[in-house]
This record gives sequence, structure tokens and C-alpha cells, in this order.
Amino acid sequence: MIIWVLYDIKNDAARTFVSKACLKAGLYRVQYSCFLGTLNTNEKDSLELQIEKVINEDTDKIYVFRMNKEQLKGCTMMGQAFDEKLVTDDVKSLFF
Repeated sequence: MIIWVLYDIKNDAARTFVSKACLKAGLYRVQYSCFLGTLNTNEKDSLELQIEKVINEDTDKIYVFRMNKEQLKGCTMMGQAFDEKLVTDDVKSLFF
């Protein structure tokens, strides 16, 4: 599934942790506090648990949106928008 993660986090250390966690999960940085990519349900849940541990629920705002490929194609992108070819809802496979 395609995932958007958007946040407004006051604490610098927590904000840095969340951005690194999003990158480590394989999401692409679309803007400073906005990430997009393809995750399966377990990866999404794991990322949400990591984020939940470091944020302040009284002051911080985090949004995790699910989207499919057709919905992404329906989005309007202007200016220096990201390359939508980087994001698919294809199933990832690992081979050892």
C-alpha cells in the first residue's frame, strides 16, 4: 500500500528520529516533514509504533494516510513535485 506520513513535531530529537525512521522504512522525502512510499501492513504498523514512542501526544501532530495507485494518479502535482514513478503499490519481494 502507498503511505503518506506527515508530521509537525516540536522536539528536534524526536523530529530527527521520525525522519530517519521514515527513510529507513524506505519512504521518500517529499517535503521536510512529508514522506511517501510503499509499505506493507507490518512495515506501516512498525513505523507507527516507532513514532509513537518518541512523540509528545500533547503537542505533536502525525498523520499516516493510506492510498492506492489509482488515488495517487488522481493527485495534482505542481512545481517541483516528486517523481511518481518512485512510488508504486507493487508487492516487494526479498530473495536470499
